[in-house]
Amino acid sequence: MSKPPNENVPTYKLVVVGDGGVGKSALTIQFFQKMFVQDYDPTIEDSYIQHTEIDGQWCILDVLDTAGQEEFSAMREQYMRKGDGFLLVYSVTDKQSFENIINFHTQILRVKDRGTYPMILVGNKVDLVHLRRVSEDQGRDLAAQLTIPYIESSAKDPPLNVDAAFQEVVRVIRNQPIDIQKKRRRRGRRSGKCAIL
Repeated sequence: MSKPPNENVPTYKLVVVGDGGVGKSALTIQFFQKMFVQDYDPTIEDSYIQHTEIDGQWCILDVLDTAGQEEFSAMREQYMRKGDGFLLVYSVTDKQSFENIINFHTQILRVKDRGTYPMILVGNKVDLVHLRRVSEDQGRDLAAQLTIPYIESSAKDPPLNVDAAFQEVVRVIRNQPIDIQKKRRRRGRRSGKCAIL
């Protein structure tokens, strides 16, 4: 792996959203720290930053792991305003978390005042085969309906598609029209963040 450059590296603010208990923190911690967190400890808001290389291009990922609990729903619009891309996460063992994805998707588009926005749908906890309540076909159908990419994941060791999920959001952001990307690069330079986990 080549060494990260010191300047002109775009910063992508990624936000992990979904109901409580679907594995948002487990995915995020597995991506950044390469470890699986077994115990469920409800998140209020955690932020992680690191340099990473995706498809041969360096970037800074600034990832916000958000609260899924309903009592923190007032914070949602605030973090939705900041996000450059979103991982919409549900658990394949929890039908309700799957059905609630549409609410997150609708709210993000409303806050952003856009018809589309960089997002991917993540069906998590696929290691729990016997507890599965949402099929892969149902996940793919919903992603097609929302016109966003779909990926299935597990944060458990060995992880499945954890890195791929975060990388895919960055690809979706990079595939946006060039004028939107230029705005983001300027903003990334102004913020001057360089912390690395």
